[in-house]
Amino acid sequence: MSGFDWLFFLEVSLAGLGSGALLALTGLAFVLIYKATRVVNLAIGEMLMIGAYAFFSFTAGLGLPWWAALPAALAVGGLLGAVVERAVIRPMLGESAISVFMVTIGLGSVLVGAVEIVWGAAPTQLPDFMGTAPIFLGPAYVSRKIVIGFAVAATVIGLFLLGFRTWRGGVALRATATDQGAAYSCGIDVPRVFSLAWVFAGMAAAGAGVLVGAVGGISPAMGVFGLSALVGVIVGGLDSIAGALIGGILVGLIEAWAGTYLGGEYKMLTTFGLLIAVLMVRPYGLFGTVEIERL
Repeated sequence: MSGFDWLFFLEVSLAGLGSGALLALTGLAFVLIYKATRVVNLAIGEMLMIGAYAFFSFTAGLGLPWWAALPAALAVGGLLGAVVERAVIRPMLGESAISVFMVTIGLGSVLVGAVEIVWGAAPTQLPDFMGTAPIFLGPAYVSRKIVIGFAVAATVIGLFLLGFRTWRGGVALRATATDQGAAYSCGIDVPRVFSLAWVFAGMAAAGAGVLVGAVGGISPAMGVFGLSALVGVIVGGLDSIAGALIGGILVGLIEAWAGTYLGGEYKMLTTFGLLIAVLMVRPYGLFGTVEIERL
């Protein structure tokens, strides 16, 4: 171990933390929807992609500055979430979980097709709005985009955690997630809570899409990022925002270490190996709510 390059390991770990923060932000979108509606939305990665392409259109297409294009892209993400909930998911309420699950898979394919029709299938780069000056944490070099992505993702997740504890809408979402019947009896507008959850999830996914696109570029295949985020969410617990944060960070670190020291082809192997190991010990994830059913 005397020849081990600890500085390089630190730099790889910091990059993994940055990637993990983006996974956690994407995972937040999964958790918001699942907590409110018990729907596992497999199209989150594609909603992330739409947010990135919307930002690209507002900046490169319309020439808007990034500070104007970003809220516009978030609004597109929120609008997409609202439309999907009202037009696709709400008519499926009462159907089997697998039916709704398959609908979200189909929705993801439709969104990919729409992007290829409108923007084409070739990968492209977002306009550089973060700068390229390196950042040093002590002797360790970290990409500026990674640091900014980590800071933004951590701030957004922290605000959501605070909102769930103090904001009236957050309390309504928690109540709806716990018991929809009881929430109705307390005067909570449950369908409105459903819509709000999808709107906020769409905005979180769009924001994550802009950050992911700024780091690695955009393409119709970038929705696969949502798959790694889903692994992090399941590891952390599907109904836990804190779990999404910890699970995303854990997956980001493991993928960075595996990709660097074993090779890129081992990233998904180690990611899903982690998923299997955790679920064998804790089927509801590290921080998920254990549900007890009477037989």
